Amino acid sequence: MKTHRLIMPEDLNQFGFLFGGKMLSWVDEACWIAASLDFPQCRFVTVGMDKVEFHHGVEGGVILKIECEQSRVGKTSVSYSVMVRRGKTSGENHGKDDVIFSTCVSFVNLDESGQKCAIEASA
Repeated sequence: MKTHRLIMPEDLNQFGFLFGGKMLSWVDEACWIAASLDFPQCRFVTVGMDKVEFHHGVEGGVILKIECEQSRVGKTSVSYSVMVRRGKTSGENHGKDDVIFSTCVSFVNLDESGQKCAIEASA
């Protein structure tokens, strides 16, 4: 699944760069959407992200490209590899495709009582 985000002034810190927590929130949401589209019968919650390391700062006006790809399916969980790239800066005619951030996000499927349940059995 692929989605985009435009970096707005309210997303920036006092130095004019994207808050890391905003990026993590967008990545979590994008991967959750991908998982929910792949397994619509499931009730996923995030259980973890692999290494969190930002490769470049991001300024306002940049369009980010967030790409999520299923990487592992277990009995009760699923993981997605995610790559965030610099799309283009608003007003730029040429796009840079620099990797800003990458990680793996894992989700577990829960039943109504909050207990882990099998992905196949949740339909």
